[in-house]
Amino acid sequence: MAYMQSPDFFHYIEDHRGSLLKAIQRRQRQNPEVKKEIQEPVTSSQVVAAIDKIVQEVLESLSKDEAPVLTMEDRSNWTNIEFTESVGLQMVKNCTTRKVRSDNPRSAQRFALTMKLLSVIYKLVQTDTYATKRDIFYEDVQLYGSQRTVDSIVMDISCMLKIPRRSLHILSTSKGCVAGSLLYIEQDGTKVDCSFNTSGVLVPSNVEGVTHLRTAARYILIIEKDATFQRLLDDDFCGKCGPCILITGKGVPDVNTRLFVRKLWDTFQIPIFTLVDADPHGIEIMCIYKYGSASMSFEAHNLTVPSIAWLGLLPSDIERLYVPADALIPLSALDQRKLLSLHKRPYVSCQPLWKQELQIMTERKMKAEIQALTSLSPTFLTSVYLPNKLEYGGWI
Repeated sequence: MAYMQSPDFFHYIEDHRGSLLKAIQRRQRQNPEVKKEIQEPVTSSQVVAAIDKIVQEVLESLSKDEAPVLTMEDRSNWTNIEFTESVGLQMVKNCTTRKVRSDNPRSAQRFALTMKLLSVIYKLVQTDTYATKRDIFYEDVQLYGSQRTVDSIVMDISCMLKIPRRSLHILSTSKGCVAGSLLYIEQDGTKVDCSFNTSGVLVPSNVEGVTHLRTAARYILIIEKDATFQRLLDDDFCGKCGPCILITGKGVPDVNTRLFVRKLWDTFQIPIFTLVDADPHGIEIMCIYKYGSASMSFEAHNLTVPSIAWLGLLPSDIERLYVPADALIPLSALDQRKLLSLHKRPYVSCQPLWKQELQIMTERKMKAEIQALTSLSPTFLTSVYLPNKLEYGGWI
């Protein structure tokens, strides 16, 4: 593995770093408000004022003997979402809305729960305390009914107030892990050194409160699955192919993991690569990190990193490496529908190399997990595949 420390490796990384820096500079020129949104978090007084305005409107309706109505942006409607290469999927300015009425049997409960959660947020902000969505749910399980209901309404409130969720003092329990050359201090003063933990460190719940980030990493590698993440740590990948930062969202990434990836990019501006399964699900996970999701498009500026590169596993790698047929899996009906959906996504049209990879999968009707590389050699992923990809620029 000595050749991984060669000047050629760092030459490739530095070249890519330069192009990434140009990308973010271009992004800021095209979107001058982006930098402002990132650097100026919403204050507690602004949150309180925004909630006061909603409550005032409800009281005014009641004083007129009218049924109160909450107006929500239809955040999951694709017609309200636009795509730009510099930001990803973001909500259009004048999007369509939906009404949550207090006098409609179908939405009255939703209205009541929204007002309840607004009061919870109000108290959290006023007392400068934080709570996880899970904490809120278990405060009154019978009232909320399900964790999903709490999660959905919190996102509705964040979108309605146009305030990031973390500024509402509501946190999520992190599931992602990070390892490698990274040190930082959490909001409570805890010093974290990710290089010392052999199984990874949980992504902090309050990403905004993380300060004093330091690294010697040349690149960041996002890994789809925790099992692959642990395999790389077991094989001392960071020592052999580092210095680097490894991070996994353990499947579909939670908001904290996405926020953390974005914070790492804003802070260090080093290349970020993704390692996902060569299947529609893995590709969509990569797209969430890179371009965001429809449901969170209202907060795209804080969550997406459009400069992320697709390192592997590429469908073309399966053919190039002669991965045995018995290590491949036929696409299910669900996979094929997801693949068709990906073909229609707006960001695929600006990625001709992605189109080629999707077409290969469509024609072969086969997919492969990262673990399929073990059919070539038990250590093929860490001793051959990733080192050669990184050295010779095999990403798109």
